[in-house]
Amino acid sequence: MVRDELSVLSAFLAVAEGRSFTRAAKQLGVSPSALSHAIRGLEEQIGVRLLSRTTRSVAPTDAGAQFIARLGPALADVRSALEQVSGFRDRPAGRLRLVASRLAARMVLAPKIGRFARDYPDVVLDVTTTEEGRFDLVGAGFDAGIHLGEFIERDMVAVRVSNEQRAAIVGARSYFASHPKPKSPRDLTSHRCLNFRHGSSGVYHWEFEKGRKSLAVAVNGPLTVDDVEVLIQAAIDGTGLAFTLEDHVSAHLASGALLRVLEDWCPPFAGYFLYYPSRRQQAPALSALIEMLRL
Repeated sequence: MVRDELSVLSAFLAVAEGRSFTRAAKQLGVSPSALSHAIRGLEEQIGVRLLSRTTRSVAPTDAGAQFIARLGPALADVRSALEQVSGFRDRPAGRLRLVASRLAARMVLAPKIGRFARDYPDVVLDVTTTEEGRFDLVGAGFDAGIHLGEFIERDMVAVRVSNEQRAAIVGARSYFASHPKPKSPRDLTSHRCLNFRHGSSGVYHWEFEKGRKSLAVAVNGPLTVDDVEVLIQAAIDGTGLAFTLEDHVSAHLASGALLRVLEDWCPPFAGYFLYYPSRRQQAPALSALIEMLRL
């Protein structure tokens, strides 16, 4: 049967060009009676007769001829557009919109962007960074996101793209010259601590775990900031203690610019994941990125 509007228009064009319901029906794989019914329905819908029919021939009316002149190029454009879009199923192409925390973008994406661009020149990566804890991926129109596992909603598909991470509590030698090193997370209430804000999610409470014990400490200090680089530089300058990821300060720890405390209260935790809403009709561009980032 010929049901949808695009199929009806294509069927009308086939009949008009072939001047035969029988030939057009054979070409389209439908019965002549079903095809005749569909064309009659089109004429009734627009209120204009498009084809003159006799027992021996079919020919366009004047209105039908004018319609064909417009319809032929239009349908060709539609078919071309459909072929172009269907090409996205077979090769990575088009714009891929990602949202990631700033640290995830630096640690996970940045080292691979050059290679991805070389391997998939038809893909445009459109990356937005944010310090929001939880993010409405679908509502904001993103294809995928990269964040720490603890911030990803359970209904998302998640793929690991980093090793396990560890938190690090760090301070400069100059800071510890005038402040004793904390021996327990509770000691932090008497220290100058540098707060980090996750966008609109608010100031992050410092979380600790040791064996079966877990603590969340609300700290105070001279600085609250939503930029990790500013946070780390303030710690290096001796402004106070910073809570960040081990990978982000590893070079500073190795050089001695920062010292670490409470390490036994900072066990490994799940690292970064690329996440997206569903496995259905996954774009080749997203599949290619997943395969490149997957551990």
